Amino acid sequence: MIESAILWLLALLALPQVGLSAVFLVSFVAATLVPMGSEPTVFAVIKANDALFWSAIAVATAGNTLGGALNYWIGYGASKPFSRERASRWFRWIEQYGAKRMLLAWLPAIGDPICTLSGWLRLPFWSSVAYMAIGKFARYVTVTWLLLRVPDGFWQRIAHWLG
Repeated sequence: MIESAILWLLALLALPQVGLSAVFLVSFVAATLVPMGSEPTVFAVIKANDALFWSAIAVATAGNTLGGALNYWIGYGASKPFSRERASRWFRWIEQYGAKRMLLAWLPAIGDPICTLSGWLRLPFWSSVAYMAIGKFARYVTVTWLLLRVPDGFWQRIAHWLG
């Protein structure tokens, strides 16, 4: 029963009209402090319909950037209760370069905390969001382009191994 429910959900997410919504939702959640990646969803939607390449990249970038902006605002709201922590090296590192550090918001494990610390430091919001979006867009284009270069036989072997 669970297997059929998962297959139904995967088939639903593969539909073009649902695919981009799924990309947005997964990309948004992946940008928060929830440990998950959005690249497999973006890749799956593009692999199912290559005409959605730029649409999926744009939607993923928007969702991931909005999730990063949420982290920024969480940090912004937490700046007073945790003001003693401001002397740490992370804060000095981000303060030294300011909003430009948000170009690294795409990095696994440290990208989300960078967004939160930027809000904590009250860096300029719109500059932070712009740099964040540029970094996340570049990541989606690069990772998706690289994944599309992997031969289909490899993905079929992985699917067979997992199934």
